[in-house]
Amino acid sequence: MADVHQLILQHGINEARRQAVTRHERAMVEAAYQVLGEESEGIGFTYSGFALTSLPHKEQGEKIWKREGHNLTLILQSGVDRQGHEVGLPYGSYARFILLFLQSEAVKTRSREIELGRSMQVWLGRMGLSIGGKSYRLVKEQAKRISLCRLTFFGGLGERELLRNGAFVEGAITMAGTIDQPSLWQDQVRLDEAFYRALCEHPVPVSETALRAIGPRSMALDVYVWLAYRLHALKRDTEVSWTALYAQFGAGFKRLRAFRAQFLESLDLALAVYPDAKVTVDEHGVVLRPSRPAITKL
Repeated sequence: MADVHQLILQHGINEARRQAVTRHERAMVEAAYQVLGEESEGIGFTYSGFALTSLPHKEQGEKIWKREGHNLTLILQSGVDRQGHEVGLPYGSYARFILLFLQSEAVKTRSREIELGRSMQVWLGRMGLSIGGKSYRLVKEQAKRISLCRLTFFGGLGERELLRNGAFVEGAITMAGTIDQPSLWQDQVRLDEAFYRALCEHPVPVSETALRAIGPRSMALDVYVWLAYRLHALKRDTEVSWTALYAQFGAGFKRLRAFRAQFLESLDLALAVYPDAKVTVDEHGVVLRPSRPAITKL
């Protein structure tokens, strides 16, 4: 489609909807409209390491996950339960939204202690993720995996460790409700000290409106966070090759060609919720251009 934001602003949402032929184009229009129509944006935060690497998008058979970003490597290891069984790696949009909530609260309150109660459920609901039935089991499972996994970040091109054998939280994130009444989380959870320190030193501000507009599309969430981190800090145009993009975002795709098609759809959606982003695509990859921040840091 032509620039979706200009289309909406100049001709209105009804005309933009009329011109949206495919399901993907309709998703772009609705996402852009949510962002343009929001008068007051909520602000969220995530650790910069997750702007350059990412969690799995789908269930993984392996128990160790490795992702390469721009001079950064993430090693994620599955934890074990009380019986010593591997619980698996956190994955997908629910894991990402749980972590976004925890990180945002920690930065806003400047505290490792995160109050949960109903607040996480309300926030997830505001992001368009209901908790009940199948989604209750999914959220509970992702919370368990997040609680038990271990992570290490390596910086630069050598063996320099930015966060060694750390965790997301101390203890566990648990739900006190049932499938029929998934009403309460435990009262409080504490972020791991090393993870909290890294987060506070290198937070990436993101728009909660943009996150809500993207919804349960994990790659689009990753691409949006990546753009929010990189674009406003650029001093000049920067090309990122398809090979580098594949290394960062392409887990689960056996062929670059298949990844490229999915990445372009995710990029379209990320750009729809980031109106000031300046990004172009060519046969070599994408060109990132200096842009205004995704959200004004409050």
